[in-house]
Amino acid sequence: MKPRSSLESEVSSSAEGWVAGGAFFGSILSGTLLGYLLDLWLGTDPWFVVTGILLGSYSGFVRMWHLSKQMENGPDKGATRGQ
Repeated sequence: MKPRSSLESEVSSSAEGWVAGGAFFGSILSGTLLGYLLDLWLGTDPWFVVTGILLGSYSGFVRMWHLSKQMENGPDKGATRGQ
């Protein structure tokens, strides 16, 4: 395996950061959207939106933690999912 250049390393790090940020934002957005749709359907105005935001935030932080652990271990150390 050939060593990475400085530019390749920076681009790779930037891409990993965007993936982690997108996963975090997507988790919060999906929880909020599901909560909003449940509130519309059941007529329970802010409760499912608030619950969706909280659960989406929790999910986002867990995903960020897993992604950061995978980045920390690197591809050479055999990072596996769920550990």
